[in-house]
Amino acid sequence: MQSVAFAVPLLPGQTEADRVALASCWAGARKEAYQDARRRAGIIREAVWIQPAPGGDVAVVYLEADDLATALTILGTSTEPFDRWFRDHARQVHGIAWEEEFTAPELVLDFDTSRI
Repeated sequence: MQSVAFAVPLLPGQTEADRVALASCWAGARKEAYQDARRRAGIIREAVWIQPAPGGDVAVVYLEADDLATALTILGTSTEPFDRWFRDHARQVHGIAWEEEFTAPELVLDFDTSRI
């Protein structure tokens, strides 16, 4: 299994919109469509935290998948209605375009007791 964590800034005034949208995915009206979208992409786990920061709030995202490159490609290119909505949401609250190439962050520390 592969995993990645990354942070994306929230645009000014968009934190609450992000909370509401993600709550609808986790336990609300979009839950079924969200779960279906993540299954189609091969995502096993996704978690998002909102971190206050001096320059503005940041969303910290964690993803697990058997093949992250494929999962991210599907998220960025799927024409399914939920996937298009999610990309539009990311553009609105983060100012990012998922359909453009995703550059994975650099892993600089990975402590794992199973490898000691």
